[in-house]
Amino acid sequence: MTRRLEYRERGSGEPVVFVHGSASDSRTWHLQLDEFAKHFRAITYSRRYHWPHQPIDPGQDYAMDDHVSDLKALLHSLDTAPAHIVGHSYGALVALLLAIQAPHLVRTLVLAEPPAITLFVSNSPKPFEILKLLVTRPRTAIEIIRFGATAAGPAKAAARRGHIDEAIRVFAAATLGPGAFERLSDARLEQARANFSAEELLGSGFPPLEPASIRRVSAPTLLLTAQNSSPLFRPLIQRLEELLPVADRAEIPAAAHIMHEDNAPAFNAAVLSFLARRSSPDETIIGA
Repeated sequence: MTRRLEYRERGSGEPVVFVHGSASDSRTWHLQLDEFAKHFRAITYSRRYHWPHQPIDPGQDYAMDDHVSDLKALLHSLDTAPAHIVGHSYGALVALLLAIQAPHLVRTLVLAEPPAITLFVSNSPKPFEILKLLVTRPRTAIEIIRFGATAAGPAKAAARRGHIDEAIRVFAAATLGPGAFERLSDARLEQARANFSAEELLGSGFPPLEPASIRRVSAPTLLLTAQNSSPLFRPLIQRLEELLPVADRAEIPAAAHIMHEDNAPAFNAAVLSFLARRSSPDETIIGA
């Protein structure tokens, strides 16, 4: 059964599809939609269980494979393939899995701080996994340990108690970067509350990421980090850069993890510049 997803589109030309992260929905891209529509057919959508869709049922698995399947179906239904796919955080992992599973649907990839932890350890890593990683990639191991101790573990514990606001605070404070949660506007906090669920935290988590699969990704890729984000993302991006056959990298200054909101002009410029280099020869982007 095809799931109907809320979406918005502007402009014409090569399609650019934006995939949002956790505690978010299509509204997170409000500073991108009209700007990219000047040069492309820009499309934003809300993933299943995210506003304005029905929330996930209690106890149901929040499975990433469902979100990848939804994105495939959306691209087909809107006749957008192949598309430029811009993903943020959880949405960046969805975009990466799409490029692995269905490369014919993807023209280019923009991956803004995907939490690619399962490149290194399982969702609930055993001690031997951490010990092995401490020997081979100590910086990565330390950041994953810190993230588990300060974000994932306490947030899951709060979610199990039904304390969703506490789970949001703990998870966001560790993920966004120092002080970023405290700077969120009331409207952005409401968006987080409308889209954050215990089921996402307590579900099956991220599927394994195999280095060999990433090495086969044919789409040119832009990897983005944010200057003031959580330090967890830098070693993850570094590993993706090592594996991807065609990868550019850029950092968005004066921004935390939600870089496309914190510094939209710099984010938009970086992505548009990348697309200008990677688009069809007849697609001209002025000022990129």
